[in-house]
Amino acid sequence: MASAAVNPTHTLPVGIVQVSLAGVLWGTGGITLQVIRDHASMSFVTISGYRMLIAAVALAAAVVLLRRGAELVALLRSSPGTACLVGVGTGAYQALYFGAVVEVGVTVATVVSLGLAPVLLTAAEAAHHRRHPGVRRLLVLAAALAGLVLVSGAAGQESTGPNPWLGVALAVASGTTYAATTALGRPLSQRTDPLALTTVATTAGAVALVPVALLLGGPLTTGDPVALGALAYLGVMTMALAYGLLYAGLRTTSSTAAVIASLLEPVTAAIVAALFLDERVGVLGALGILLVLAAVAGAGREPVAEAGPTGAVRTSPD
Repeated sequence: MASAAVNPTHTLPVGIVQVSLAGVLWGTGGITLQVIRDHASMSFVTISGYRMLIAAVALAAAVVLLRRGAELVALLRSSPGTACLVGVGTGAYQALYFGAVVEVGVTVATVVSLGLAPVLLTAAEAAHHRRHPGVRRLLVLAAALAGLVLVSGAAGQESTGPNPWLGVALAVASGTTYAATTALGRPLSQRTDPLALTTVATTAGAVALVPVALLLGGPLTTGDPVALGALAYLGVMTMALAYGLLYAGLRTTSSTAAVIASLLEPVTAAIVAALFLDERVGVLGALGILLVLAAVAGAGREPVAEAGPTGAVRTSPD
């Protein structure tokens, strides 16, 4: 297979666009979760379990319809442990984030968990390559974090929650797990079919998360049609499709750039809240949105990984 590279000089690389679309889909998850909670009394852990379970079923159906069984079998033969670990990590950081929201509030949970991930990945990549991450990358990271703080602070969530320190600890754990899962999934995504990887990872996450929901108790089912429709959207769009886009994007995008692009999640959430819940973001929130968009554009213009004949990846120097 010929070497492939994406030209970062004129348009955003396809990988960044794919991860950005994933972030946009994730950003609609909050209002969808609220719709479900308004129509059913299920806990957020139960909803998370359904989200991954529905996604796993949808992805398995896609594998059958698109005849991608060979790719799925190849992944299960070559890297079953890593793919399953990526899935368990995905379920874990989602649950930890939701727990942080309950204990410390949306603003702090979002800033700590989403803000910590790109910092950790930048430091890890710099240590791995034994070189300074570069002034441009640091400026992109600073713009992303500043925008995240402004957008989250303008979201209208002023309460700190009942257990702030526990919430911060859960948010730190979520951000660390998110960074580790992204870094772990990127090499695998570069040599694996995205649909196969998303299917295995999501199924593993569902297997890990559903028993936790059962242990915690509470209502496990609902007959409300609005809640059922919202659950379907949550599983198919914000999980199956979004993570398929993420793993596809990671094939040609650095882990740090991908995480920065995923900061479109709180941006989308703020815009959706403004449109449908009449929550105004204000001048500072609008500035934050612009900073995140600028950071995503800057991350998209970083040198991207080149795929060689054997599928090995080498990253161009800064």
